[in-house]
Amino acid sequence: MDWQALPPLTALRAFAALAETGGTAAAGARLNVSHAAVSQQVKQLEAHLGVALVDRTGRQLRLTAEGRDLADALSLGFGAIARAVETLIGADADRPLQISTTPSFAAHWLMPCLSEFRQAHPQIDLMIDPTPRMVTLEPGGIDIALRYGTGHWPGLEADLLFRSPIVAVAAPSLVEGKRIDCPADLADLPWLQEFGTNEASDWLRRRGVVKERAAGLVQVPGNLLLDGLRNGQGVAVTVREWVRQDIAAGRLRLLFEESEDSGYHIVTRPGVLRPPAKAFVTWLRRQARQTVSCE
Repeated sequence: MDWQALPPLTALRAFAALAETGGTAAAGARLNVSHAAVSQQVKQLEAHLGVALVDRTGRQLRLTAEGRDLADALSLGFGAIARAVETLIGADADRPLQISTTPSFAAHWLMPCLSEFRQAHPQIDLMIDPTPRMVTLEPGGIDIALRYGTGHWPGLEADLLFRSPIVAVAAPSLVEGKRIDCPADLADLPWLQEFGTNEASDWLRRRGVVKERAAGLVQVPGNLLLDGLRNGQGVAVTVREWVRQDIAAGRLRLLFEESEDSGYHIVTRPGVLRPPAKAFVTWLRRQARQTVSCE
């Protein structure tokens, strides 16, 4: 098939609407354009095909024989397209909602309150992928990513969920009696780091600390990092929200704190979200507002 020989789709849609409604005004209302725009599109279609599709000699527009043939073909064609789209949308609606997030976010924020979403939307199946990797958001794959940063991910839409600075913390017993005035003073202490990340090394390097950590580094899953911190097994850099209550209760000591420009964001592909994803995003925003109001 020579696709380049086909008339513009907008002209075919305008003529199909005219054939179904019987007038340019009604066709324009269906397509949300003016009747003049419909008339112009039909005339352009006639010029492209080299035949008259509409008989304009009477008070009412009538289709010519060629116009009726084309209208019948368009009805079949657009109908088949509409059915195929409905099938695809229906299949996508039944697909589980896929969420990508860090293990820390899943353990400390998402999972403790997820039952509320499940109770409100029992018909929505969820797949939570806790990974420190930044996954690609593609059609048919991950629907929503919950990422920490400043909100700049090219080609994606990011909506701030809540702000929380990065902090360096440790159990009071680990740093008792030690003078800690700058990040370099932490290089002689043991460190904890979430498995699959370079948070500790990157944090120290950005602060000019290049010497090796004298007491080594232990990498643990994100859901175990907090237990290791409380037990005095090392220093760690993490999101302040995860250790806010421990700092307030004295279980952890705040050593250094970043600016508050960063936070967790709801990251999606551009375009309209499918209904399950839209429901989940609405719930996330409500939960974040409740979290902030309780602080």
